Amino acid sequence: MKLTIFGAAGRMGRTIARLASAVDDIELVGAVDGPSSPHLGRDLGEIAGAGHCGVEISADAASALLGADVAVDFTVAPAFSGMLRAATRAGVAVVSGTTGLSAADERLIDKAAGEIAVLWAPNMSVGVQLLTRLVKEAVGALGDYDVEIVETHHNQKADAPSGTAKLLMRAAQAARSELAPVHGREGEPGARKSSEIGMHALRGGTVVGDHSVHLIGEFDRIEITHQAMSRDLFAAGALRAARYLATQQPGRYTLADILDS
Repeated sequence: MKLTIFGAAGRMGRTIARLASAVDDIELVGAVDGPSSPHLGRDLGEIAGAGHCGVEISADAASALLGADVAVDFTVAPAFSGMLRAATRAGVAVVSGTTGLSAADERLIDKAAGEIAVLWAPNMSVGVQLLTRLVKEAVGALGDYDVEIVETHHNQKADAPSGTAKLLMRAAQAARSELAPVHGREGEPGARKSSEIGMHALRGGTVVGDHSVHLIGEFDRIEITHQAMSRDLFAAGALRAARYLATQQPGRYTLADILDS
């Protein structure tokens, strides 16, 4: 599988490059970073700590996509549409973990899926995909319990709540459609409504990503938690998704498709 990485000089991009360089079935063929990146022109393998790989980091998406089977994207929301349009023109499948997407970006994914295979997920962990299933089942079974979601990330994360927290919220809403998000509480918000789903974002240090769903009843409390201990988790998931997409027809795919395959 021939792979191009968007956001190649970022933390996730470097991690993906390092893991991809260590396996025999993946060939790195392109690396893209923003036009103001200080790493333009540098060898991707060298900045990823994987040794020289012969792939130069570029701001030119079209040239970086030449010969690629799949593009893995971990950029920022403003760069997402340009990446997806370039990949669609090149006929290259896309795996993206970029968060903070707009409704217009979502529509663009659906449009691109008519021409290429696309998988977007706010969290590339297969464990988180399983977590969403457990949350949906638990919320549905415990219909009178209060539901609160708490997520914790590093102090450099730009968006809140996290894409994964929103994914968990949607899983809860699939079981109880009346649930509506309340983002934090202050002042005198009054008594908690049964239709609320509390969303709470913590930021600090270098936390990779923790997500907990609290189901609180009259006599007991259940907590379902996923803790990412290394960024390698998401990179490995993205590469697993890329391998899957490389053999698929155009369409929009999810991590659930991979979990069930």
